[in-house]
Amino acid sequence: MMTGASRDSLAAALQAAEPVLNEGGVALARELFGALDVMDEHGAVRRALTDPAWTTERRHGLVDSLFGTRVTPGALQVLKDLAGRRWSTERDLGDALEVVASHAAAAEAERGGHEGLAGLSRELLGFNRTADSSHEVQWALTDQQAPAEARVALAHRLLGKDATEPGKLLVERAVKAPRGRKPFRAVRDCADVVADRQRQWIADVTVAKPLDETQQDRLAQGLSRAFGRELVLDMTVDPTVVGGIRVQVGDDVIDASMSSRLNDLQRRMAG
Repeated sequence: MMTGASRDSLAAALQAAEPVLNEGGVALARELFGALDVMDEHGAVRRALTDPAWTTERRHGLVDSLFGTRVTPGALQVLKDLAGRRWSTERDLGDALEVVASHAAAAEAERGGHEGLAGLSRELLGFNRTADSSHEVQWALTDQQAPAEARVALAHRLLGKDATEPGKLLVERAVKAPRGRKPFRAVRDCADVVADRQRQWIADVTVAKPLDETQQDRLAQGLSRAFGRELVLDMTVDPTVVGGIRVQVGDDVIDASMSSRLNDLQRRMAG
């Protein structure tokens, strides 16, 4: 997780890039992910672009020489903006570029309004639930001995024939280039980007038995009131859950019966 200068740089970069992201969408995201691959493969490039001894002009010159003839002007603008900012570690620059590229893909879904983003969120979380239900599928998606194309083809089949282009791209990236994470963690990170564009958080909810639609709605409303922000529920059924339900939102965990603990949380949040 980024802290300090890197966190501030990412926030500023996202704000500056927003018009380009909205216009570029998935095509821009693919370009940015391609540039990320170059940075991940070449440590000297990462070190140079995050070296405080290098001037902004020198960093921009390196970006021009590497990508100037390979990407569109919009992508080059984003890359130069990121290269000109301060990063606490060289890894943070790559992580920031991944986040910005994910936002570009999500921006295309956002053209369909709130429902477009909600649909993308359902795609990504649904993919993880499907994969989580089968050890064989998990193994196949993480088997680095298998060709990347085969793993991507499996991922696309799990998404289904109605998958959106942003969803297919983000899952493809998570499977092909998880960058040190499990693919499912990478997909979840993308889902967090989508939730952020919706001004939402994701609540990981584990229940001992399935909840009906009314119960899910009540739980979502109660949690949203407690945390002061609309939440997206990512539901998992696990009969071994003590107390019937476990809810995690960021670092906050509720682990007991639904009614008593939610009521207690709401009282504490109200002061």
